[in-house]
Amino acid sequence: MGYRLLADAAMVVHFGFLAFVVVGGFLAWRWPHAIWPHLLLAGWGAAAILFHLNCPLTFVEEWARRRAGEPGLPGGFIDHYLTGVVYPRRYAGFVELSVVLAVALAWSGVLLRWRRRLRRGRPGTPTGPGRPAG
Repeated sequence: MGYRLLADAAMVVHFGFLAFVVVGGFLAWRWPHAIWPHLLLAGWGAAAILFHLNCPLTFVEEWARRRAGEPGLPGGFIDHYLTGVVYPRRYAGFVELSVVLAVALAWSGVLLRWRRRLRRGRPGTPTGPGRPAG
């Protein structure tokens, strides 16, 4: 029972990881410090896909499932839980591209917000409507 709970916990954390990779940059619009863990996790996600790296969460889940007497994940986490389940296999490339575009859009928004914040802090620039410059 303990190994099964560990496997399920790894699965839940993995889904959370994927969700954060997709939306974490948008969360940084509201909470700017969220960009740092997002950069790290999105970088790991990109490297894992580009270089076919083994994800430690997949390893933990497979190890725990086997210790619990269950089969591992054939083909990995995404292949097991998402591809062919949430979206058809033929759209895998489209889904990956959509994630890349979502992350790029989110990071662009973060950069624009940082730029705007820096401009407000400079002497001689307007700090807002009806407020005197610096």
